[in-house]
Amino acid sequence: MSNRRQAPEPPPPGGILWDIAGDVRALLALPAALTMQVAHPAVGAGVDLYSVFRTDPWGRGERSLRSLQTWVYGGESAADEGRRLRALHKRIRGTDAHGRDYHALTPAYYAWVHATGFPVYRHAQKYLGRPFTEAQERQLYAEWLQVGRILGIHDRDMPQTVEEFWPYYAKVLADELEETEVVRDLVATDRPLPPPDRGPYPVRVALRALWPLLLPLLARFRRFLTIGLMPPDARSAIGLPWTAVQERRLCRFGRVVRMVVPRLPERLRYLPQARRARSHHVPPAPALPLHRG
Repeated sequence: MSNRRQAPEPPPPGGILWDIAGDVRALLALPAALTMQVAHPAVGAGVDLYSVFRTDPWGRGERSLRSLQTWVYGGESAADEGRRLRALHKRIRGTDAHGRDYHALTPAYYAWVHATGFPVYRHAQKYLGRPFTEAQERQLYAEWLQVGRILGIHDRDMPQTVEEFWPYYAKVLADELEETEVVRDLVATDRPLPPPDRGPYPVRVALRALWPLLLPLLARFRRFLTIGLMPPDARSAIGLPWTAVQERRLCRFGRVVRMVVPRLPERLRYLPQARRARSHHVPPAPALPLHRG
């Protein structure tokens, strides 16, 4: 039997991830998940040493987003992307800030990187869409496990039910997470960041000219969303501050997003890879209104 025939199945067309993973609102929550990942000392050390997120932040973000979209919408190519990522991570090893050896494919570390997506999707949905029902949460978690299998995560290394997930999650928060150097970089408002080098030439020229004015605003907005869309227990475990005033601002921002985005046409609401996949799938019934305000 070929490797392709043995490959794990991606999430089903018409499922919850098909509705939310390619929606433009997912872009707002991704920094929160990334920050939770690198708050683990082993993950943070690997990203600090091997990632180009400081020197090529836009390219790094684009590649990560394309990979994530492939896990959900890539069909048969999803498993190929999972194998590519595992091969890429084989060389990532070293010593963390506490002097402990790490390897990126250590099951506990690799699983944590993937696990962060579920609580962040769940928390962000309360602001950017309509909160999940209990049944939808279970379906989302089951689909996220499917994505984990595509990435080569064994069932024994991930909690297999929502009930098992939360004690596991709480233990990682209590025993492992901290404000690593990479976390500080990701929430900083005073770090250098080059303007985007992609897109139409006139847009790039305008961005370069306006970048000294835009960068402080972008940095503050990124920090606001990164901390605000992170689950409060993770935020507390890492030591990131959040005030009642900020919470009210996030709620107001969420109301605007819930009003505007569901009314956008598909070509503006969904990222290109998601839009192409969705255009080839005719749902048997109207989609669940997961994102409507």
